[in-house]
Amino acid sequence: ILRKDLMMELRTFEMLTSMGLFALLTMLVYRVTFAAAGSALDVRSVASGLLWAALVFTSMLGLNRSLVHEKDQGCLEALLLSPVDRPVIFFAKAVGNFIFLVIVETLTVPVFWFMFLQGAGAKYGGAWYMLPLALLAGAAGIAGIGTMLATISVNTKGKDFVLAVLFVPLIYPLLLAVVSATTIAVMGPVAGGVSFWVWMGWATGYDVVMVLAAFGLYEFVIGA
Repeated sequence: ILRKDLMMELRTFEMLTSMGLFALLTMLVYRVTFAAAGSALDVRSVASGLLWAALVFTSMLGLNRSLVHEKDQGCLEALLLSPVDRPVIFFAKAVGNFIFLVIVETLTVPVFWFMFLQGAGAKYGGAWYMLPLALLAGAAGIAGIGTMLATISVNTKGKDFVLAVLFVPLIYPLLLAVVSATTIAVMGPVAGGVSFWVWMGWATGYDVVMVLAAFGLYEFVIGA
């Protein structure tokens, strides 16, 4: 299943193209907005939140497309009839979504840095080598819980709305952790504040609990 999804994407680049363009357009909107604000606001102080907001909305686009394509082509019913355990389907879909999201992150972060964060690490004492850890933790949680929620919403009429309503509240604890960890990686630690590794522990704990819960519930969810 995973190989099929990857090979299909390599032939068309449909999902990566749409996600990448959406992320780029979001960066441009940010740029125009803060350029209009002039020097009234230091963008670097809110850069981590802006980055993760863009990644979350971009991920929802990809999550929906990953299941809608299966639904439209009649492949979802074929998967359910195949002699494959339902949790295996979840694992394949989640890993595929994780890979696509990591690729988009890899393309988005340099553009975001160029637009908003040049010199931030040197000026504020950030540790950029920590940033990939936060990005991977965020991608893992988003892919895990997002795959299950996309499966729930794919059979509804307003699938985009349903996914957003379910997805954003559930990943709030993860967002709090990865935004805070990203801020420390970019801007440096705050005196007396929570350390990077505490936030990473929070994010990792969320990932483990929620991905295991999604893995266990997927057989019920996809068969509902």
